[in-house]
Amino acid sequence: MANIFGKLQLLRQNKWYKFSIACLLYCLWAIWTCKYWWLFGLIIIFDFYITKKVHWMFWEKKNPPDGRQSKTVEWINAFLFAVVAASLIRVLLFEAYNIPTSSMEKSLLVGDYLFVSKLAYGPKLANTPLALPFMHHTIPGTRIKSYVEWIQRPYRRIAGFGHVERDDYVVFNYPAGDSVFSKIDIDYYSEIQYNGRQSIRDAESYTGKVFRRPVDKREHYVKRCVAIPGDMLEIRDGQLFVNGQEQKRHPGIQFFYEITTNGAAINRRTLDKIGIPNADITMKDNKIQCPLTQQQADEIGKLPNVVSLQRFIMPAGEPQGVFPFSAKYPWNIDNYGPITVPQKGVTVELNLDNLPFYERIITAYENHKLEVSGESISIDGTPASHYTFAMDYYWMMGDNRHNSSDSRYWGFVPEDHIVGKPVFIWLSIDKEKGLLHRYRWGRMFRTPK
Repeated sequence: MANIFGKLQLLRQNKWYKFSIACLLYCLWAIWTCKYWWLFGLIIIFDFYITKKVHWMFWEKKNPPDGRQSKTVEWINAFLFAVVAASLIRVLLFEAYNIPTSSMEKSLLVGDYLFVSKLAYGPKLANTPLALPFMHHTIPGTRIKSYVEWIQRPYRRIAGFGHVERDDYVVFNYPAGDSVFSKIDIDYYSEIQYNGRQSIRDAESYTGKVFRRPVDKREHYVKRCVAIPGDMLEIRDGQLFVNGQEQKRHPGIQFFYEITTNGAAINRRTLDKIGIPNADITMKDNKIQCPLTQQQADEIGKLPNVVSLQRFIMPAGEPQGVFPFSAKYPWNIDNYGPITVPQKGVTVELNLDNLPFYERIITAYENHKLEVSGESISIDGTPASHYTFAMDYYWMMGDNRHNSSDSRYWGFVPEDHIVGKPVFIWLSIDKEKGLLHRYRWGRMFRTPK
């Protein structure tokens, strides 16, 4: 056995062995990315391991007397290796992500920490490659950008194991997050929609100037993909229909309810047992308002002090200020559509009636100049009566249907915003509980369902 280990050690020290391994990995990378011109880099690898004409690792001493580098150089090499390896894993394989809001309760819980697979749909290469490692868009504790935009690369995704499918949990870059304020993370479009342009001018000292973020530096969201390119969706009295079929009744989907009691309060331990956190509850007189799954509603309805249980449904015809934000479409979160999700290569007729659906696709996502003059529509200076989509789009919704910022509020999600698929919950913490009870052991090391 010792003889075998000795031979392996000698093999690892052989420059031709190391050169062969490096060439194999590099060639596989070039094939995976379909960047065959990168194969010219084999010349550098050959020189690095074999000829050594160029001193590539300039911080090291060349041919030190005892054959060993100083401790400082060893630490530098270890640090560089760790940064490069971790960055490649984060970009190409998986990334850690946590659930900060209740929009996916009870499917994914606030305090869930996930590993998100980049291979599920194919790793998306960075639009802004010059950035500090392990930081998203700002340096922690500051409002300083963690990236520079000297180099901007177009959208490119390399091959993965599959494609986004209906009912997948999907992590993506927030579509409306391209324009944000320099002092606070509020997107410009939401502020315009709900408070008007004047409010931005009045509050500029608080919010700061508006600036644009590249796609890969926008906030991360996680939702359920309920419709894929080409699907037609509609919501009738809170029930989602896709291509005329009811959406599968996932156990975690919840709606807002009003619970009326006979005057006796519902015990806090009972609510805890049913799985209703304090943060979800609003109490007024003998009424409780909170989001419930169907199972929770059934359990609440059986309590002896509950007089009635009424699910909230916003009536059809009462506009709520949802996408596409047009008086021609008086929709709300419970009665919405029908609407068709755009598909790459499909051509649609373009007119003033349907332009609100496609305006942001044309201008913000596919980077064309759109002009409207009277009844005339022009794209890049040319009159346009039709438009062909350059990308696929998706419709994302939270399982907490009455407490979710999702596609009903900001529309379609472009394919270049898709980040990956949550595949593993590695930690789950309930911050409402005490130190000894805050860890949700039953959720750890499980696949989200």
